[in-house]
Amino acid sequence: MKLIIQIPCYNEAATLAVSLNDLPREVPGFSKVEWLVINDGSTDDTVQVAKECGVDHIVSFSRNRGLACGFIAGLDACVRLGADVVVNTDADNQYAAADIPALVAPILAGKAEIVIGARPISTIETFSGVKKALQKLGSKVVRVFSKTDIPDAPSGFRAMSREAAMRLNVFNNYTYTLETIIQAGQKNIAITSVPIRVNGDLRPSRLVKSISSYVRKSIVTILRIFVVYRPFRFFMTIGLCVFAAGFLVGARFLYHYFLGSGAGHVQSLILASILLGVGFQTILTAFLADLLAVNRRLMEDVQYRVKALEVRGRTGANEGGADKEEH
Repeated sequence: MKLIIQIPCYNEAATLAVSLNDLPREVPGFSKVEWLVINDGSTDDTVQVAKECGVDHIVSFSRNRGLACGFIAGLDACVRLGADVVVNTDADNQYAAADIPALVAPILAGKAEIVIGARPISTIETFSGVKKALQKLGSKVVRVFSKTDIPDAPSGFRAMSREAAMRLNVFNNYTYTLETIIQAGQKNIAITSVPIRVNGDLRPSRLVKSISSYVRKSIVTILRIFVVYRPFRFFMTIGLCVFAAGFLVGARFLYHYFLGSGAGHVQSLILASILLGVGFQTILTAFLADLLAVNRRLMEDVQYRVKALEVRGRTGANEGGADKEEH
């Protein structure tokens, strides 16, 4: 069993060494533990620090592509490198690396394919009251959308089995944390959480530049995810609401028309026609979006099968090579 611990990095030369020095080289249940750094277009000495600290694998982008892209690129690389389990952590040493054995335990026990490290949000002194409330509210919204029971959705400290890593896709450029949980719920991937500890801050968060910006981006992210994974319900709900509004306005016009005062309510007739037309078109959009969602699911299944065949091919080649060496 191989475990690969990945760290997405963007100009993390000042903190990366601290994070790497805390990472384990031995974890119960695994015969091999390797480290992988995703260099997301860093312009400082991030790569040099990684090499000096003994990182086994480095995936580099020529320019910054964002946290979500780096996360998925890391998963793909880990799968190609033969990882049975992948652990994702941050370069700012926010999460206690000593909790990695607890993080991977549910996967080793066959109880889950994805495990999220749940931080003690209420007791983190560096989190303001507003940030704590927003973290809890955001996690609650994600739980409703994903039909999971994850108390700390924004946590980047997580473990994934190889099967789960091959099935995950991220369409949002801002962050992967919310989308992967909602995606796991939609794809019936077994997901759970375990309590973890946190370390002191080495630098300010780069995702949460301001509370207002974080709230705005999180709302947009959740809405986009809902449109991607529940398009029929999203557009059908809007379409039915608009159509119902048009029906009520039209009924109001008919009421006055039969009373003989319809000439004074022509505006209602025009508004009803517009609302009914928009509502009907939105309902049609719901069916088209649902067809596109079916196509996306088929494409994701093809993508998964291709990855699975690549992994089996590499495994077979390695086994064949081993046999030749033995003989």
